[in-house]
Amino acid sequence: MFQLVLFYAFSAVLIGAALAVITARNPVHSVLFLVLAFFTSAALWLLIEAEFLAIVLVLVYVGAVMVLFLFVVMMIDVDLAALREGFNRSLPLGMGVVLLIVLELSVVLGGSGFSGKGGPVPLPEGGSNIRALGEVMYTQYVYPFEIASVILLLAIVAAIALTLRRRPGRLVQNPGLQAKVRPEDRLRILKMPSETRD
Repeated sequence: MFQLVLFYAFSAVLIGAALAVITARNPVHSVLFLVLAFFTSAALWLLIEAEFLAIVLVLVYVGAVMVLFLFVVMMIDVDLAALREGFNRSLPLGMGVVLLIVLELSVVLGGSGFSGKGGPVPLPEGGSNIRALGEVMYTQYVYPFEIASVILLLAIVAAIALTLRRRPGRLVQNPGLQAKVRPEDRLRILKMPSETRD
């Protein structure tokens, strides 16, 4: 019973955080709400005894991906006024997508294949969920796993490209020109007669 109460509490926090991610006006606040959503998702993973996935979710997404998101949001200088102008125009499409997702989830969760007792599946004697996850991930789902890693690499390259774009008025150093400089081009020694005070 206590596990069910925890599940509903964490689920309510997760849904609230997810809604705050898409409704917050400040992009930095959206990223912080996404961090809260990841933490509550990790708590839900812990409830079904998937400790490894919970720890990976916190370490990888909260520790690395969220830092990258904050870095990109702070570096690309998002124009908030332009984002607010297009919100009402995109609202019908967004609501349609939400209704479609809710319909799909109700069909999947209401199906006969998901009407079990609930709770985690007990592991065999001497088994671990990390080993079971590794066997499935690197045998049955090895190609989707590799595709996901390539997509993540492309996202990192795109984030770096966004931060390195040219901006007017920004001071840029060219290491190639700096390496070609000779001391005699930078330093000029002048010989001047000494001055005497009368």
